[in-house]
Amino acid sequence: MSRHSLRLRLVAGGIVAILIALGIAGVALVVVFERHVSRTLAQDLDVHLKQLLANIDVNSQGKLVLTQTPVDPRFADPLSGLYWQVGDDHGQLLRSRSLWDSAMALPADRLAPGETHQHEAAGPDGQRVLVAERAITLSAGGKPVTIRLAVAEDLARVSEASSAFAKDLSIALALLGCVLALATWVQVGVGLHPLIALHRGVADIRAGRIRHLPSSVPTEVHPLVEEVNALIDAQDTEIERSRGRAADLAHGLKTPLAALAADSSRLRERGEHDIAKDIEAVGEAMGRHVDRELARARVRGRARGGVATSVAVKPLVGSIIATVSRTPEGARVRFENLVADDLCLPLDRTDLAEILGNLIENAARHAAGCVRIAADHNRPSLAVGDDGEGIEPTHLSRVIARGTRLDERGGAAGLGLAIVQDVLDAYEWGLELSKSELGGLKATIGPKSAAARLSSSSKESNASLPSPQNA
Repeated sequence: MSRHSLRLRLVAGGIVAILIALGIAGVALVVVFERHVSRTLAQDLDVHLKQLLANIDVNSQGKLVLTQTPVDPRFADPLSGLYWQVGDDHGQLLRSRSLWDSAMALPADRLAPGETHQHEAAGPDGQRVLVAERAITLSAGGKPVTIRLAVAEDLARVSEASSAFAKDLSIALALLGCVLALATWVQVGVGLHPLIALHRGVADIRAGRIRHLPSSVPTEVHPLVEEVNALIDAQDTEIERSRGRAADLAHGLKTPLAALAADSSRLRERGEHDIAKDIEAVGEAMGRHVDRELARARVRGRARGGVATSVAVKPLVGSIIATVSRTPEGARVRFENLVADDLCLPLDRTDLAEILGNLIENAARHAAGCVRIAADHNRPSLAVGDDGEGIEPTHLSRVIARGTRLDERGGAAGLGLAIVQDVLDAYEWGLELSKSELGGLKATIGPKSAAARLSSSSKESNASLPSPQNA
């Protein structure tokens, strides 16, 4: 996919948004989990603290007495991470075995009776612990004694639980990210499908299969479809107007050209052969130019309007041969119509007649005695060859150019093959010139993809072509 691809941009933007969202969600979930674990830890400490409160007492001598130690076995393991400590305002101190020979350094704040404080503090062996402490007042020998009870647990439990949760969560979020990325790709594909359908519709219009884009499209794309269809209608209207102007121009020139032809005939009768010849050449050149522009205007309008049918080739070739045979050039040659009976080409009949008429007429003009029309059954193409002198390889590309001639014989203006190329361009077909099997020139028409394949073989076969003839 190109970096300018809309699909790539949408997918990349979606993936970036997914990554940002999953990152924020992951951090938030870890923070929430830590808070949950911390609350659970605080609740456990509060339970242990209540057990101490239920079992602490002061005997008649004023000494602290713990009638029963908390039941959690971690209090008996040295440095287990769970500790308790009880002290009074006279310096007495009771502590769990897990504290070993150390004591918890509690802050010097005053605790109100019945109030529980929770805070972080330094524990044994460099541990960071969460401490829950409470102060109570007992009577010993009629004197009040303030007792401070504290229970602490190592905060490493919270860190370990958070790390394990973050690891499991990262795996789950990675899988979720992959699923969401795939869903984004599918969603973008579904969202862009109307544009793909529009692309195909425009291609169908360009190929002449339809005239307008279908209106059954999503609401967001419907204004674009309407604008494209309106543009097509406007272009069709302008093309029809241009064709009308070209036809009017052609009809307007027919009368002056006929007058020129009549003047040249009168001059020829008076013996002014040179002047008559010059006028006839000018009139014929003007006629050929008019014919070419009319053909271009007609075929472009038809190509945009679409060609829904194809034409049977062999009957059309036979009709053209019958017409050309009645001309002086056609009467002296033999025509071979080798086209299969079932061959059809996806061209308009009038346009194909224009193409074949020019090619067959040109071949008859320069043939020594034979013109052959044949088709290639492996691809939709048609070839017209003759047994004339052929064309030099260096001149092949020139003869299709507008008005180009390679000699001054004959009365044509050199526009025949150029008109053929104009008509073929409207159908995305091409014209290839090469050496004929009969020895002269062969003109092959076919889709441009096939014509491109013909090009290399044409250059190789043209190496032995003889002296030039005109096109």
